[in-house]
Amino acid sequence: MSNLAIGLLGTAGLFSGILLGVNVMVVLGLVGAIGLAALVGFSASTALLSTVFFDTTHSFHFSVIPLFLLMGFFAMRAGLGEDLFEAASKWLGGLRGGLAISTTLGAAAFGAASGSSVGTATVFTKLALPQMLDRGYDKSLASASIAIAGTLAVMIPPSALVVVYGILTDSSIGALLIAGFIPGILFALILCLAIWIRVRITPSLAPIDTRRFTLKEKVLSLRMAGPLVLVIVAIVSGLYLGIFTPTEAGGIGAMLTFLLALVRHRGFRGIAMRETLMETMRTTAMIFAILMCALLFSKFLALSGMTNAVGGFLIGLEVNRWVIVALVALIYLALGMLMDAPALLAITLPITHPVMMDLGFDPVWFGIFVVLLVEIGAVTPPVGINCFVVQSASGGRVQLEDVFRGLMPFMLAGLFMLMILCVFPQIALFLPERMK
Repeated sequence: MSNLAIGLLGTAGLFSGILLGVNVMVVLGLVGAIGLAALVGFSASTALLSTVFFDTTHSFHFSVIPLFLLMGFFAMRAGLGEDLFEAASKWLGGLRGGLAISTTLGAAAFGAASGSSVGTATVFTKLALPQMLDRGYDKSLASASIAIAGTLAVMIPPSALVVVYGILTDSSIGALLIAGFIPGILFALILCLAIWIRVRITPSLAPIDTRRFTLKEKVLSLRMAGPLVLVIVAIVSGLYLGIFTPTEAGGIGAMLTFLLALVRHRGFRGIAMRETLMETMRTTAMIFAILMCALLFSKFLALSGMTNAVGGFLIGLEVNRWVIVALVALIYLALGMLMDAPALLAITLPITHPVMMDLGFDPVWFGIFVVLLVEIGAVTPPVGINCFVVQSASGGRVQLEDVFRGLMPFMLAGLFMLMILCVFPQIALFLPERMK
């Protein structure tokens, strides 16, 4: 059997395992290990296994992942999502659709600190959904706006998913983190615009909040939300100016959110330090395991010739390169409905990244494009993991079909954002090209 045939057989086995419900990490590792043994023999494959595991766990660059995760868990334990939503609702709640807009902006800021799409969707479902429903908001608009707002968590730095992309493609992590800032803010504003247009067309979806707050109350609402925003700005500015590395940024962010948690709870009791550290360790171990198995699978694909064969086929097509971009986008949107983001990147990047580089695209731009694609896939029916999270965290107040029914305007907004990135790539590249 030829090497390419072994590669095709291994790829078929990978997707068969995923469709059968086998853990993605397990399938990646098994296919990679067995495939390498079939290609180069048992002894050589075990040597490669040890090399991959060592390179993954000892590299200084990988330490940024647990630090960003720790920052996010401290932000969740501190209840900073509640502070952000309260501040945003007091400033914008008087607008039609203001609570939904407040949720989007609050989720953007909290998601930047947490870096977790699912975590952000969970927090704001518990915070914002009851308030919107109690004030007469349509179930579909309220729940769908929270599901899509959760995706902002992986766009605005610091983002663990962007770090995963950088590791898998050997790209500059600092440049990637900075690159997501402007697209993330722009996408948040586009989602707010989508809400505004939706409620202007159908005002009954979002009654105006009759509560009124004084300027003093509005300013006081920023006492905890403001510092968190300043932490995010400080991290982005430090990376941009070259004051510290991504790993140092993660450490500083974790320390500052820890201090905010201490202030908010007036001590250690409300932080649940042991549980926070254990959750950080479990999540880090999961991501590291996926990365190790993904790198193993990537070596298998490269040695089998699959990467070159697929890349050569796509590049050999006599079509405009944007047709291939559209094809890649469809693949990510489809697969994004079926698996979580780190696993999806692990499976696809060994093939899609070389193709995009051969077509002349910037690796940093492609990273932001792919991360946005993956997160849009996370809300795409019929699976859409964020939609299930919102329904589950709602306590039975909304059904899954309610979430799906309200997604169309936000899906269009996501596709519009993708088009903007394609037409104006400098949106993602402006800051990285000017980093010190």
